[in-house]
Formats: sequence, C-alpha cells, structure tokens
Amino acid sequence: MPDAAGATIHYTPAQIVRELDRHIVGQDEAKKAVAIALRNRWRRQQAPEELRDEIVPNNIIMIGPTGVGKTEIARRLARLVAAPFVKVEATNYTEVGYVGRDVESMIRDLVENAVGIVTAEHRERVREAARERVGERLLDLLMPSPGRAPEAEDAEAGERRLRTREKLREKLAAGHLEERLVTVPVETSRPNPVIEIFTRGGLEDMNLSMPGLGAAGGPFAPRQRRDRETTIREARGLLLDEETEKLVDTEKVVEEAKRRAESGGIVFIDEIDKIAGRATSASGPEVSREGVQRDLLPVVEGTAVKTRYGVVRTDHVLFVAAGAFNVAKPSDLIPEFQGRFPIRVELGALGQADLERILREPHSSLVKQYAALFASDGCAISFEDGAIAEVARVAHVANERSENIGARRLQTVLATLLEDLLFELPESGRREVLVTEQDVRDKLEAILESEDLTRYIL
Repeated sequence: MPDAAGATIHYTPAQIVRELDRHIVGQDEAKKAVAIALRNRWRRQQAPEELRDEIVPNNIIMIGPTGVGKTEIARRLARLVAAPFVKVEATNYTEVGYVGRDVESMIRDLVENAVGIVTAEHRERVREAARERVGERLLDLLMPSPGRAPEAEDAEAGERRLRTREKLREKLAAGHLEERLVTVPVETSRPNPVIEIFTRGGLEDMNLSMPGLGAAGGPFAPRQRRDRETTIREARGLLLDEETEKLVDTEKVVEEAKRRAESGGIVFIDEIDKIAGRATSASGPEVSREGVQRDLLPVVEGTAVKTRYGVVRTDHVLFVAAGAFNVAKPSDLIPEFQGRFPIRVELGALGQADLERILREPHSSLVKQYAALFASDGCAISFEDGAIAEVARVAHVANERSENIGARRLQTVLATLLEDLLFELPESGRREVLVTEQDVRDKLEAILESEDLTRYIL
C-alpha cells in the first residue's frame, strides 16, 4: 500500500525495473532513472525532518522518437505505486497570440486525480461496514417497523418480530429474496451551478463550487429524495453506494489527496521539444515558445497553486518531460528550464527484434489482447512463431518507408491483418484460428509494395 507520499516502501529500484520489464521492452536506462527517482521519494521521507523539505526530486527529460515507451514508462510507474499521475502536452500551452491554457491547470488536474485515487481507497476500506448497514436497511424495507412506538409493543410481539427478522436475514444471506420487489428512497444530487471564469490569466479551470464537492457534487451538494421500486438485487447496489458515501470522510480524503499530490504526484509533460527555442526577434513563434517555458518554470521549480481543494505546493512533484528532439535540442531550452531537469536519458529507436519482443513478452501484449477479443466470440486464435516474426518485419519496414511511429505501428499492422477475421467471426462459427507466416505475407505484402497504400493503411 502506498504511504502519504504515494511511494511503496517495499519496492527497491531493481524491483521497480523488473515490474516495468513486464510491460515495456528495453529502454533500461530510462527505467533505471525513474526507478531511482521513485525510491528517492521514500528515502526523503526517512531523512531528518530539518532536511526533508530541502531534498527536491531530480526531474527527468526523456529523449527519443515517438512510440518507444516514454509515456508508458511514466504511466506504469505511477500505476505501480498508485501515485497521482497526469499527462499534458506542452503544445497545449501555446497558441497564436500567446494565449494558451493556464500552466497551473496541470496541477489542478493532478489534484483531481489524487482525489479520485484516495476516494476509491477510502471507499474500499469502509465497504464491509457499508455492506452491514445495507443488510439492515434491506431488512427494514422488507419488514417495516410497526406504527406504534416500540415501548407500546408487548414482549411476545417483539420476540415474534425478532424471530421473523432473523429468518429474513438468513434468506437474504442465502440469496433467496433477490427478486423480491421493494421501494427504495434514493438520494440524488441536484445539479450544482458551476461558474467558469475565462480570463487572460487562464483560470478556465477555476470552479467556484465548495471545496471537496468533487465531480458528483459530494455530501454538501443539494439533495433530493425519490422513491424507486426495484428488486432486492438492484436495491443492494444502490444502497451500497449510498452507505459507502456516508461512511467516507470527505475532509480526510481531501487532505490525504493533497498530501499525495504534493509528495507523490507525477506530471508527464510530452512534446517538450515543440517549445524549445529562444527568441531571436521581438515577435513570432520563438517568443511564444520561450514564454511557455518561462510560464512552466515556476510550477516546476516549486510554487503554490490554488485548486478547488485548497492550495497545493509543487516543490516535491516529480516532473518527467519527453520529446523526440528531431529538430530542436535540449540545449535549445532556456538555461533556467534546463536546470530544473538534471536527469536526461535517451531512449533508442525500436528495431525489428524489439518489435518482435513487444509482440511476445509484455504482460498485456497485443497478441494476448487479440486472443481475448477472439475468445469473446468463442474462438481461440494462435500465431506461429514465424507469423509473429513476419508481423514485426512488416511493421519495421513500414516504419522505415514512412513515418516512424515505433511500436504503435504494430497496432495498425495487426488490425489490418485480422480485420477480415474479426468481421466474419460472429457468423462464421469458427472455433479455432491459426495465423501462419504465409497468411501474414499474403495479407500484407501487397500493401507494403504500394507506397500510397502504405501511407494510408500502415
């Protein structure tokens, strides 16, 4: 389980790398860098209190072509330790006229993500208590209390009621009453008016509703009740959600989420190379690019950002930037911005052997995903070793002849290879499919030979 910083005490850098290896092929240098950065968060928590706030994360720049795993490394890292994670694109913050999205919005999105993670964890903790309360409420619906006061009820009648209630409890537990109809009072949130402010400062994300309300309005939002007739089976789900919400302490969720975002949040800034460049004149796109860097700089350095849940500091948020840097170079970034990303790692382009490994090795490889899709229609699909190697070869050749999109090319190749099978499968009644090397050649070779078709399909 993650601690307040979102890091897990049991994961060593080597263990983190091994976990990333289950999903991402190669790129060992990048995996090592992010693993050390993650472990350093836990190490900071163990440092003397007077030094703790002085230890800042070593932000990382990943340099490499598209489709080689930059985003996936950061995403899997965050998922591994249940850390708040948000991916943004640097180009979102620059438009003609120097009007872009407020750079602080990435931190507001990060906090929203943290609130969602922590809320889910708190709901899980109170789930058992909520189930017990649901059981009692279902018994109340099945056996309403008598109209007279309990003290006016004689002892014999009270005992009969208790015996009947226990019998109903046993039937409920055994699932014998699932189709019984009951009338459930259901609480719904009224739409809460949201005021959005559009200003030059970019406060488009500023929501003036009460802090802690969340996307659904939360416990402080206006409520209305209505009766709904439904089965016990459906009522159990409705009441479980309602009772779970009642047991979750919203204030604790918000405070923990803010701490998690501040000490464990990960912000992935993609396409950072698109804003690289220094002003050579008083106007033009170069000014816009440098301006975005200077806007980002305080957020990366450490600042206080106002969110709907209160003020959040960014001093210990881990920022991972990434870009292909085909035209620009990291040295084209302004010096102050470069200085906030002391760790630079280069990710290599994927060759044919890498693409073949990507099809075979990851825990949720494309081959396994398609096997699951075919199984939904009652068909088992398998690939000969030669077929997988041929798919990798075709993807590699397509990358060389047209735009190199890395591992993403495998998706297009497999989709093209299997489209006819997927279309015909529900009505064909096939229960088994074996894809051979010759099948791949017959389907894809003609496409590769046509440059126009290659651009369009692959």
